[in-house]
Amino acid sequence: MQRLQTRPQFQAVLAGAIVAKTTHFALHRNTLDAQPAEADAAVVATVTAVAARPLFPRQDFWIGAMVPKRWAKRAVTRNAIKRQIYTVSADFSRQYPQAAYVVRLRRDFSRKEFISATSEPLKQAVRAEVHALLLAGVSAP
Repeated sequence: MQRLQTRPQFQAVLAGAIVAKTTHFALHRNTLDAQPAEADAAVVATVTAVAARPLFPRQDFWIGAMVPKRWAKRAVTRNAIKRQIYTVSADFSRQYPQAAYVVRLRRDFSRKEFISATSEPLKQAVRAEVHALLLAGVSAP
């Protein structure tokens, strides 16, 4: 299992198809031969500077987690959600074909229900929903 690290990698995967959705998350997928999306001049300049290197250098299961500030205000919450995404996705790495995936948070978790920024109930809720998302993604065409 490899983790997405660069902005062009995330942009290339987000340009692909959404293969599964849950209440709070969406799973994006793109092939490993994907090219970066045309975004802005700075990104294009960066991509051309590293054009000698492929976007995804190894044929493997690539995963990225995208947790915007819009939906998780506190950094500790964003980091806890990302940790849960990476932990659960490691269990599914053998079931998925070699491609690049991004798990994107698309809705906030209720601050009235999960008062603490990094509570155990929040972690369990995230873990359960990401597990359901990845199960749905396995059966997606």
